[in-house]
Amino acid sequence: MKGISSGVLGLAGSAMLGSWSFAASGGRGGGKRPNILFCFADDWSWPHASIAGDKVVKTPTFDRVARQGVLFENAFVSSPSCTPSRGAVLTGQWHWRLEEGGNLWSTLPAKFKVYPDLLEEAGYHVGHTRKGWGPGRDEPGGRKRNPAGPQYKDFEQFMKARPDGKPFCFWFGSQDPHRAYKWRSGVDSGMKLEDVEVPPCFPDSEEVQTDICDYYWEVQRFDTEVGELLAMLEQRGELDNTLVVMSGDNGLPFPRCKSNLYDTGTHVPLAVCWPAAVKGGRVVEDFISMSDLAPTFLDAAGLRPPAEMTARSFLDILKSGQAGQVDPMRDHVLTGKERHVPAQEDDLGGYPSRAIRTHQFLYIRNFKPDRWPSGHPVGYAEPVEIDVSKPRGTGFGYADTDASPTKSYMIKHRDDPKVRRLFELAFGKRPAEELYDLQKDPGQLNNVAEVADYAVTKRKLAAALMTELKATKDPRALGQGKIFDTYPYYGGARPAKPAPKPNR
Repeated sequence: MKGISSGVLGLAGSAMLGSWSFAASGGRGGGKRPNILFCFADDWSWPHASIAGDKVVKTPTFDRVARQGVLFENAFVSSPSCTPSRGAVLTGQWHWRLEEGGNLWSTLPAKFKVYPDLLEEAGYHVGHTRKGWGPGRDEPGGRKRNPAGPQYKDFEQFMKARPDGKPFCFWFGSQDPHRAYKWRSGVDSGMKLEDVEVPPCFPDSEEVQTDICDYYWEVQRFDTEVGELLAMLEQRGELDNTLVVMSGDNGLPFPRCKSNLYDTGTHVPLAVCWPAAVKGGRVVEDFISMSDLAPTFLDAAGLRPPAEMTARSFLDILKSGQAGQVDPMRDHVLTGKERHVPAQEDDLGGYPSRAIRTHQFLYIRNFKPDRWPSGHPVGYAEPVEIDVSKPRGTGFGYADTDASPTKSYMIKHRDDPKVRRLFELAFGKRPAEELYDLQKDPGQLNNVAEVADYAVTKRKLAAALMTELKATKDPRALGQGKIFDTYPYYGGARPAKPAPKPNR
């Protein structure tokens, strides 16, 4: 397993979390440029934090950052896939503008400026640990290091290497809660299956509940480690003038979540605090794209974001002291997806799609509805026997969905009347347009794109989406999207060539 042990999580971790707190005033921060500590989880979805209402997972560090700062209820990634999501964060641009960087296991061309480099040029000490930008390769894009900055063993080593008087910008890239999980780690830590609120896109079974608890266990480990970083800063007297950000790069690694444009794939937790400059105790409803972090970090450091950054700083919201909907212009957000893994019948690449999300609706445009949104089945003529106790479950077929006990359970029970529709929603083909009324259908299971009563809404959202995509020079909107299917895949061997289509 990754990171620290369960013993540290249960004992030392909880003690550490209780030891740090934020000052109520500006304190030592004064007018100095802030330090920046960005803590990025791998595959962590909203609302899986105790402050967001989840009754099982315990996230005291995230909760404290949110209470002492700002909790953003509507934060969305640019893409529900690690590499393009992280590229968007670093460049402050939509991932579809990043050429090869719009795909998983790609490269990020050096012509795209990243905020760690810009801060370093302005006198910041920068670096990262564990997972920075990626997965992918730096060299083909012309880079000599990870776009997240020089790599350090840990935060302590980074701080020892920091020159006196320099502000720092550090990227803590956890591998939690990315799979694989230790089976029953959550239950064995004391989580109760009966308390788990299973998302409506999954079957409500003991196997699925157990899998969710294992995911929660790793969320908690990430939370604990961030608490240790904050305790270290408090001991150094630097916490008050540090801009702290906690979030995730895409949704949880389950069917119809990660690598999908539904909220379970794109909606992530986001808490931000900077006690020296930002009034805490607020919940903000404005839509934030994670690509907005780059211009926000630069803005906080007193730098003007480059003109090519399509994202917008939200420092004004942080400093406004207001809650609720602060900026009326932030009433929607865009998301999208290109190739996650090359899992289609013809090896063309991914399942290209774009979406616009408002407070009431989610509209999705699928550009290639003839393709498989979760990858080709690779032949499931008959139900397979599955041992869900294996950490990864069964990984054959539907390769755009991470192997897991939940995925295996849904495949095995796909003919069960209670599972059949959920299986089709997760793994079956989809129409060119999807529309979900979030007030009536928060789980986003009932597509109303062809319902007459929603015709005007669909037309307006589709037009708004395409207008913004064209304005940001999205190749898909300009009829040049095929280029995404030609970029190299650096993730090793492609998934097995699909077998003949299932006889179903």
